[in-house]
Amino acid sequence: MPTGERLIQRVSATRTFARIAPHFIPALDRAVHRLTRGKVLLSARMLPGVVLTATGARSGQPRRTPLACLPEEGGGWLLIGSNFGRPGHPAWTGNLLKNPDAEVSWRGRNVPVRARLLTGEERAEAWRTALAFWPPYAAYQARVAREIRLFRLERR
Repeated sequence: MPTGERLIQRVSATRTFARIAPHFIPALDRAVHRLTRGKVLLSARMLPGVVLTATGARSGQPRRTPLACLPEEGGGWLLIGSNFGRPGHPAWTGNLLKNPDAEVSWRGRNVPVRARLLTGEERAEAWRTALAFWPPYAAYQARVAREIRLFRLERR
C-alpha cells in the first residue's frame, strides 16, 4: 500500500476527523458533483463514491447524500453507514429503511436502485469485504455501541 494511502487511512480513523469531516466533505462533494454534472466526486479520489438520492423518511422529500461505496460484481453497490464512527446512524440509512427505492449517480449516470439492509452471515461477509477495502471502518465500529448498518444496492 502506498505511503499516502496509509496516511489518509490513519488520519480518517481519528476522532478529530470524525468531528470535522462530516461538516465539509459532503458539502464539497455535492458542489463539485453539481458543477461537473455528476462526473466528479472529490472524495472518490480516495474511495469510490456515489451520490445517493433517497426519499426522506419524515419529510418525503428527495435527499441527496454523497457516499463512499464498494462497487460489486453485477453492477450493484455496498454502502456502509459508518457516520465516520460517530454515535447514531446516519440519516440516509433511516431513509433507505423506510423507502428502499432510490437512485444513485455513478460516473455521470443516474441509476435506479433498491436498497436492502444486510443481516446475519450476508452482513458478516460484506463487513469483511468492507474492512479489507478500507480498514478505518474497524476504528469507526470500535468507537460506537451501535452495529454499523450495511446496505446492498441492486439495480432496478
